[in-house]
Amino acid sequence: MANPSDVQASQKEMMNTLSELLLCDDVSLQRPALVSALRSADRVQFDALLVMAQRNHVVIRGMELFRNLMLAAQNDERAQWAQTAMVEENARILNATGFLRIICDAFEEEKLDLTVIKSLDHWPDFGSDIDLYTNTPAQTVCSLMQRRFGAKIEPRSWGDRLASKWNFEIPGLADPVEVHTGRLGQTGEHLLLAARIPERARFLEFGGQAFWVASVSDRIMISTLQRMYRHFYFRLCDILDSAGLADSGVIDYEDLRRSAQEAGIWDGVATYMVLVSDYVQQYRGFGLELPSFVRDMARFGGSVMHVGGGFLRVPIMPQAVGLYRSQLNGLVQRRELESSARLGLLPMLATAAAIGYKITGSDKGIW
Repeated sequence: MANPSDVQASQKEMMNTLSELLLCDDVSLQRPALVSALRSADRVQFDALLVMAQRNHVVIRGMELFRNLMLAAQNDERAQWAQTAMVEENARILNATGFLRIICDAFEEEKLDLTVIKSLDHWPDFGSDIDLYTNTPAQTVCSLMQRRFGAKIEPRSWGDRLASKWNFEIPGLADPVEVHTGRLGQTGEHLLLAARIPERARFLEFGGQAFWVASVSDRIMISTLQRMYRHFYFRLCDILDSAGLADSGVIDYEDLRRSAQEAGIWDGVATYMVLVSDYVQQYRGFGLELPSFVRDMARFGGSVMHVGGGFLRVPIMPQAVGLYRSQLNGLVQRRELESSARLGLLPMLATAAAIGYKITGSDKGIW
């Protein structure tokens, strides 16, 4: 059995390598040691890097940079390793987006709203499932998915039921389809934020196909809910995606602040953006151009992040707990009683999940 400390050190090394490769894509700014190490990587080391890239949804972006480095070094064998990985991943993405197209078309034909969330945020990479949001009643969604695609409804956990989330398995599609109906958040506490998703959505092109996707502000808020209030870890794709939005100048920070305040998660959103900025700064030497009112609202910065389990983790105590309490207090103060009651169940769910994992090695059926 591998020594846990050795595994942790290896994961940290792979995360640092990928981060530098992706965030400092100007080869002249990369450490010579990194370039040298990549050029001399053996197959085992490459496979470990690929696994980390898959876990963090950066296979296409990461392998393209790796391949280009190898081609520049006239190392055709290692360039081919990366090329093969890209071909396999692109095949998966092509299949997934093909199904995404026909799912979106089916909803449109039946005059039902549908917005793609999260999955296309990583383009040219793609998430590990197809994430969708609709204001359509769940019964109608389930009927459509079964009738049009022969979809199988996956067993729902306690968390799925609270969040009004459904998972479908479609024949011919390896990736699951996850549909959020009328609610967002770990316990489905966000109604207003969710209801506005379709009306604020944008129609954008990805790989020659156009889809309705969440607006920039909604995209950041959804990422915040997932990373700061649910999983408490970042993938590298989250860093790249959000930094890309900030660098491109498409974020309307006033709209983001107003929308996040209405949802009661402005401090979480501000903290999320500062964490992204601080992490980016480590590798390229400068962070994001964030307004002062974003930095002033952040509860903590990137110094708390650490590598664990192949991800960039945020401590639950006291950082994540503080955000949870702030969110719950905001709901109570606004007299959103149902949402408050839902969110109040989160500690019990977390405890049940932790106990279940300790006993069985899985939290399935809870989260």
